[in-house]
Amino acid sequence: MPDSRHQHILKDEIIELKNKSSKEKYPKRLRRIVIWDDVNKQTIELITNQMKWTANTISELYKSRWQIEIFFREIKQLLHIKSFIGTTENAVMIQIWTALITILILKVLKAMAKYKWHLSNLVGFIRLNLFVKIDLQKWIDRPFEDHFDPPPQNIIQGVLF
Repeated sequence: MPDSRHQHILKDEIIELKNKSSKEKYPKRLRRIVIWDDVNKQTIELITNQMKWTANTISELYKSRWQIEIFFREIKQLLHIKSFIGTTENAVMIQIWTALITILILKVLKAMAKYKWHLSNLVGFIRLNLFVKIDLQKWIDRPFEDHFDPPPQNIIQGVLF
């Protein structure tokens, strides 16, 4: 580990491609940054042509970009979005905003729940019970119990058929 304030930066070096065909495709110098990912206990090698930014800035940008990739993967997997329904810019933006709002609501429900949901399980259970009238907070806290309250006794409803 380096003795700097950014101890996750293991290497920051200038490189050149040596393979003839690679060098023909990109003859300029590149920058190789090796960082330590403490969460996954592994090294990550980043190759960039950005020479002006600090290695820490590049590593933070990579982490942020990776979080965006994960977020869109979640949207596609959890909400089963395979393609956009409309083709106009407005139609695409509406679908993206709707997906973002849906994911946000699901993550808030997951955070509110006493039960330790996996987000994909919560989505599946909500999808199955979408048209069931239940107390949502009780249901996300204790999903495997019956939460159906008996109808009030003082309401008289006629029989339609």
